[in-house]
Amino acid sequence: MTKDLSDREKTCLSWTALGKSSWEIGQILSISENTVIFHIKNAMKKLGTNSRTFAAIKAAQLGLIEPGAESKSRDLH
Repeated sequence: MTKDLSDREKTCLSWTALGKSSWEIGQILSISENTVIFHIKNAMKKLGTNSRTFAAIKAAQLGLIEPGAESKSRDLH
């Protein structure tokens, strides 16, 4: 069973599912790229995956994230 993901881990995975890089996610969330990587790696451990893409897919399949939900309230270029 997976451990609960933090809100920040879910947010980072949601943006990952939309194809955003760690740098882009950092810009969107006003945090550093390294902080994004930290959250994604923690989520990967909790989900038992070895890639960020698979972590995002697994989180979506488990209903932990809804890809695209984060972008609905943001104006992205």
